[in-house]
Amino acid sequence: MTLLAALPATGAYRLTGTGRWRSAFAVTELANASIAAVGLELARLIEALSLAPSAPEVTVDQRLASLWFSYSFRPTGWQLPSLWDALAGVYETQDGWIRLHTNLPHHRKAALRVLGCAGERSAVAAAVRHWQAGWLESEIVAEGGVAAAMRSHAEWLTHPQGRAVAAEPLIHWTSPRAVRLRDRPQATAARPLAGLRVLDLTRVLAGPVSTRTLAGFGADVLRIDPPGWDEPGVITDISLGKRMAALDLTKGEDRLVFETLLADADVLVHGYRPGALDGLGYGADSRRQIAPNAVEVTLDAYGWTGPWAARRGFDSLVQMSAGIADAGRAWVGSDKPAPLPVQALDHATGYLMAAAVLSALTAAAGGAEVPSAHLSLARTAELLAGLPESAEGPALTTSAGSDYSEKIENSGWGPGRRLAPPLWIGSKPIRWDLPAGCCGSNAACWPE
Repeated sequence: MTLLAALPATGAYRLTGTGRWRSAFAVTELANASIAAVGLELARLIEALSLAPSAPEVTVDQRLASLWFSYSFRPTGWQLPSLWDALAGVYETQDGWIRLHTNLPHHRKAALRVLGCAGERSAVAAAVRHWQAGWLESEIVAEGGVAAAMRSHAEWLTHPQGRAVAAEPLIHWTSPRAVRLRDRPQATAARPLAGLRVLDLTRVLAGPVSTRTLAGFGADVLRIDPPGWDEPGVITDISLGKRMAALDLTKGEDRLVFETLLADADVLVHGYRPGALDGLGYGADSRRQIAPNAVEVTLDAYGWTGPWAARRGFDSLVQMSAGIADAGRAWVGSDKPAPLPVQALDHATGYLMAAAVLSALTAAAGGAEVPSAHLSLARTAELLAGLPESAEGPALTTSAGSDYSEKIENSGWGPGRRLAPPLWIGSKPIRWDLPAGCCGSNAACWPE
């Protein structure tokens, strides 16, 4: 079986709907193709498992695919919390611009320790102006924080990390092994992933998008967070269809629970940087010993080779590093960094991760050895940089009421409506059996 290696050709799926994000880059085209990759790999799996006589047709709604790259949930009678911390954002330096990511308390504290200023935006802006962008970036990262200086694409391609990422495949398949798929008699053409156990060890945003997508076709997704973890502003989007549990992997009793869950998992999806799981005692050899038949797909921010392979990062930071924010600045005619209209690197990488899971399952169903898949936001950024524009239609600015399902979703925070499905496999749309729920709101166990 051929494993997924690139975006599908436009002619491989049916495209409906109109509208596109205005951008210096082909954001809508990336949305169409990455979501279509999920559909096409799922269609192949349906055929491989003999759930249908042939692979069903895949349909992507361009408008809805584009909108799913933004927020999919609209609250009714209440408001979502802000996605961003008050200090997060771009600041002017002596020689350019830098973006600080301070949503997590320890990242905020790290930036303030380096800057030596009060935790107010005006004080941070004044302090940042005394620094060169690259030097401040290095100091914040060394302190355990996250930041990214703005670079042009040309500068990125000459940077050691940019060169390393450009040489990596879009999906790095590695360490093939025999995988025996568990029987799932509940699987059907309509719910082909029913009974598939997916252990989710991911955080904002790409990894959770991948597992949300698998849940949309019937997979039992169990997400494990540290106790007390939360992701205000995005958790209503990415906990859809999942059970949300909490375990402290530094405690013996929780480790035993985790190892039992992993042993019974069909798929492991995680977003730990290279070597990070080793520090918890769950390196690659240990994971394979515990779960020899689990398909594994993982991601990081800056790629799997090069000097920044272990660097923490997020979509907004990779856009700064890889030349996207600089190209956007030139495109809009501004002197400030101009990011993409949506967090396209996160969403596209998430859908490609889900497609990689499906591709691996198809290979296993055919008796082939199954490798693990590594993806990164930075490699998706390089994909986007070379993607030609072809989408047509009016510019998208926001969603309309008609873009949402009429069904009320009773999330863990309150009622709301979810965007209509962007993807159809034959006559069946992607759909979710569970509403979005709060972190830690479920027991750490597989459903009966």
